[in-house]
Amino acid sequence: MPDSTLQDRSINTIRFLSADAVQRANSGHPGMPMGAAAMAYALWTRHLRFNPNNPEWWDRDRFVLSGGHGSMLLYSLLYLTGYDLSIEDIMDFRQLGCKTPGHPENFCTPGVEVTTGPLGQGLANAVGMAIAEAHLAAIFNQPNHIIVDHHIYAIVTDGDLMEGLSSEAASLAGHLRLGKLILLYDDNRISIDGSTDLTFSEDQGARFEALGWHIQHVGDGNDVEAVDKAIGKAKQDSRPSLILCRTHIGYGLPKKQDTAKAHGEPAGEEELAGAKEKLGWPIEPKFFVPDDVLEFYRKVGESGAKKEEEWKKRFAAYRSIYPDLAADLERRMNRDLTTGWDSNLPSFNPKDGPLATRTASGKTINALALKLPELIGGSADLTPSNKTWIDGSPSFQKESPTGKNIHYGVREHTMGAAVNGMAAHGGVIPFSGTFLMFSDYMRPAIRLSALSRHRSIWVFTHDSIGVGEDGPTHQPVEHLASLRAIPDLVVIRPADANEVVEAWKIAIERSQGPTLMALTRQNVPVLNRNTYSSASGLKKGAYVLADLGGEPEIILMASGSEVSLIVEAGERLQSDGVGVRLVSFPSWELFEYQSQEYRDSVIIPNVKARLAVEAGVSQGWHKWVGNYGDVLAIDKFGRSAPSEVVFEAYGFTVENVIEKARNLLGK
Repeated sequence: MPDSTLQDRSINTIRFLSADAVQRANSGHPGMPMGAAAMAYALWTRHLRFNPNNPEWWDRDRFVLSGGHGSMLLYSLLYLTGYDLSIEDIMDFRQLGCKTPGHPENFCTPGVEVTTGPLGQGLANAVGMAIAEAHLAAIFNQPNHIIVDHHIYAIVTDGDLMEGLSSEAASLAGHLRLGKLILLYDDNRISIDGSTDLTFSEDQGARFEALGWHIQHVGDGNDVEAVDKAIGKAKQDSRPSLILCRTHIGYGLPKKQDTAKAHGEPAGEEELAGAKEKLGWPIEPKFFVPDDVLEFYRKVGESGAKKEEEWKKRFAAYRSIYPDLAADLERRMNRDLTTGWDSNLPSFNPKDGPLATRTASGKTINALALKLPELIGGSADLTPSNKTWIDGSPSFQKESPTGKNIHYGVREHTMGAAVNGMAAHGGVIPFSGTFLMFSDYMRPAIRLSALSRHRSIWVFTHDSIGVGEDGPTHQPVEHLASLRAIPDLVVIRPADANEVVEAWKIAIERSQGPTLMALTRQNVPVLNRNTYSSASGLKKGAYVLADLGGEPEIILMASGSEVSLIVEAGERLQSDGVGVRLVSFPSWELFEYQSQEYRDSVIIPNVKARLAVEAGVSQGWHKWVGNYGDVLAIDKFGRSAPSEVVFEAYGFTVENVIEKARNLLGK
């Protein structure tokens, strides 16, 4: 433990590295790093287990800066403790191409676990990480051989706790008794608008206590010993813990401390110089790091390397006694798939009759789970409807942490953020389920899964007006277009049960990004693959089902349940002497990944008559049908009635498809 002078200077180094970087960038948030530096110091130097030389050490503690606007706090700690981050990177804060962007990005900066900034997301990510840790510990730890044993720490802010997402996440964590989850609350009582008295007057400790958390109060967030002691107590409690630390935003700033002015703008040269003078820090040079402070922090990092070496020795002993478990854990750590993981997947026959694609998904999940023990998932209180239950496994609960079925309750947003946390943690392949309509409740988490390249799998059922009697409140129309607008998110709407199997293959193989499936409630025909092309064409996003009647005069394309419509319409047009190309178009994103040559081979450029059919808004389809094509879509809300009645009322009939095709052909 350093002497008090070295400790004070070590904390002030965090403060002023952060403030200098914000000042140089003329952009950022100095207040949080200056106010939370002491409690972050206590955590990082006395409790957090990490190895800067190997940020991916698997049994490391995870640290999440949920208040991502205070990113310089994290960057300062990463640099000081020896991660692959230089002082030049600190100086380059918020500049194009830098390793220190305005908010933490997990694929940009070594040591950043998850992308944070949208408030509440990091807190809920941490809940997902704690679920993964508890699940894996229950599976792999053996008597006298504890191999999975790490904590999930997060620094959260007033803004995090104001977001509704935090209430969802805290409720779930308390119910599941996730004892490895410890939150440090930067209770500075200032928001952008001013004092939190304007909007935020509830007792946060009482709130979390009611949700089943262990609560502690630290009256002075600058009291390192008190913070240290509180973290120690939290680690001994079986409940998730919240440590409320009373802090001062912009600590040390002569005029701006404890004001909204310290939150989201540079302190200013004069004010920053005043803070340095007040806390006994040299005004020049900027970005000053005393040699003994850097030496101290680097030794902290080196001690983490020793902890990893100790863990490796324990793991070697574990491997000698439990070779199969060790091999499986190593495989999961490396995010490798089992040999033959896709060898037992179902195949569906048209003779067995129509099948809802949600049902086909459920069968596929269970086939995958037999070969991929890391597959874990759940639903937002819709498990029987989403078909997400893994047979033969219990529910994940505090009494049964080996369970692979997670009951999220009606908490869609937390479900999404927790799935991202589980994906970031590793060792599991997580999926979630709810109705497509409720993707609205979890869109921020879906967006972050794409930005962060998480292997998150989103299963959405009840994908259209086929929901029927529940009416427009539950009938998604604009949702496919909205989700397709998210960069790097692969959206797949399978046409039949065999395309569902192929969609799941894509989702499992996509280790560097999320996959979203939109599945039907209603039964749809299983296409005869002896007549029509193999469903494996799905991997290219769009593929030719068949050319009917010779040289194509018109291209009929559709996704999902509407593919069966164009198939029947195409067969009837063929019988009338029309040359028709049928295209199943389950994924725009996968199609755009293909070469121009392939895309032109599917959507022939010189065939101008094109009709796209999808039970959603038309937005986006015009790119594929061109200036001379048409789209049969739904650019208004649905109606409450039996699904077949609603489909007919909105023109989704074979007759209407044929009529629109003939209009395009002038026949």
